[in-house]
Amino acid sequence: MKGSPQTPAVSGQVLSFPGRAAGQVGFERAELQRILDLYGRMVAAGQWRDYAMDFDANAATFAAFRRAAERPQARLEKRPALRSKQGMWTLFGEHGQVLKRGHDLAGVLAPMERRLLKAVDD
Repeated sequence: MKGSPQTPAVSGQVLSFPGRAAGQVGFERAELQRILDLYGRMVAAGQWRDYAMDFDANAATFAAFRRAAERPQARLEKRPALRSKQGMWTLFGEHGQVLKRGHDLAGVLAPMERRLLKAVDD
């Protein structure tokens, strides 16, 4: 029986919910609030204009851009698998160098906070 105007035809294909996939790493609400707070202050200081987030089975990534067409000026990565080793948070610079690693998000964001203070002083 084909679908009527009230009920569409069912094709037998199952579509996954567009939310977070099983086994996918993401940011918790407090972590994302802290990250977006820094992002907003950097936008207000004229340092950043765009951001991107990526989530997969191993890591959640937040990248901040000076301009959308460039490589990210800063990239923050959360890898829970490294929690017991060097810390699950890593801050990468514009050229991919590791600026800071650690167990605490606030400590890892400290170099960006200092850059913000320099931008405000100028």
